[in-house]
Amino acid sequence: MKLKKGDKVKITVGKDKGKTGVIEKVYKNSNKAMMTNINLYKRHVKKNEKMPQGGIVEIPRAMDVSKMNLICPKCAKVTRVGYKIDQGKKIRICKKCDSKI
Repeated sequence: MKLKKGDKVKITVGKDKGKTGVIEKVYKNSNKAMMTNINLYKRHVKKNEKMPQGGIVEIPRAMDVSKMNLICPKCAKVTRVGYKIDQGKKIRICKKCDSKI
């Protein structure tokens, strides 16, 4: 997977189109990533110890990585991720400015 935890991304599809956020968790097997305050869904919760009143709660869900693009930290543009082998190590590079991510 080309996106990692801590990457700044922009959403390109869906109800949160145009929003930016930082990836908090990556699910490699399902090819999804989770961010705070993006892709929120409402869930009805019964009364329990944590929520004595119960009610409607907004929770974030994981979103497919095909719906987001990386924002390069150097040029601050939406870009694709490329790879380059440097001294025997595989590093990620920005396709627009060719800098290390």
